[in-house]
Amino acid sequence: MDRKLLDIICCPVTRSSLELLPEQELRNLNELIGAKRIKNREDAVVDGPLAEALVTRSGKLIYPVRDGIPVLLE
Repeated sequence: MDRKLLDIICCPVTRSSLELLPEQELRNLNELIGAKRIKNREDAVVDGPLAEALVTRSGKLIYPVRDGIPVLLE
């Protein structure tokens, strides 16, 4: 993910800055996704693993990055 892009985008919900989710945390998240234990904001189970993700500084909200493009939908 381009560092310049990370410097200008923010969470659409909290308006806080975003950073790449570290590899180990991404692996842990994908394990939970595989176990069907992660839900999105619409309360639907997330069904596919993430190759990359952005996370708010608080760690409460995570956004997928698909094909190098952050999906920042509320």
